Amino acid sequence: MLSKIKENCFRLLSACFYEPQKKLFIEENLFANLTEGLQQVCPDAAVFSNDMGNSIHSCTDEDLNVEYARLFVGPFELLAPPYGSVYLDDGGRVMGDSTMKVIEIYQNEGLAKNDDFKDLPDHIAVEMEFMSYLIFKEREALEKSDSDAAKEYVDKQEYFLNNFIRPWVPQFCSKIKAGTDNAFYSVLADCVSVFIARA
Repeated sequence: MLSKIKENCFRLLSACFYEPQKKLFIEENLFANLTEGLQQVCPDAAVFSNDMGNSIHSCTDEDLNVEYARLFVGPFELLAPPYGSVYLDDGGRVMGDSTMKVIEIYQNEGLAKNDDFKDLPDHIAVEMEFMSYLIFKEREALEKSDSDAAKEYVDKQEYFLNNFIRPWVPQFCSKIKAGTDNAFYSVLADCVSVFIARA
């Protein structure tokens, strides 16, 4: 079922925006699984996910961690802030109005922040994971033959994607591309940019 594959693609891409775990990514065949899924739901992005799998082998753990911090964490200027509100709200600040709306959407789904998670609710990884969750809920409703609930979850996916992901992710990916020479993060930006445009 294509929705299951799409759900997995969002989840696997989300994992790439958490602190890098090269050994785990390789052990779990993350890039092979992502490429296999993308070949079915977004073939244009699969080219880049395949390159991600190849390029991660040429990066040391230190390379990945340093670049991750430089792009997304700081301590100085973030080259590619991974927060929606920086792009969606006036003044380029975090925890703006769009973040409050995202929190409300999560709460309406009965979701609460995990105490172990120290980042913001509109972080790219969280929003991608939320899309995966919404697709899962759509599939769950279909399995129960509840077509009304399934349709509701399709509408929620479209709303969230069109209002809280698509409007800022292309600019975010452009900032990654402009700010890095790291092959892994460069092709990750290409992959996400193409996937989100066609998801």
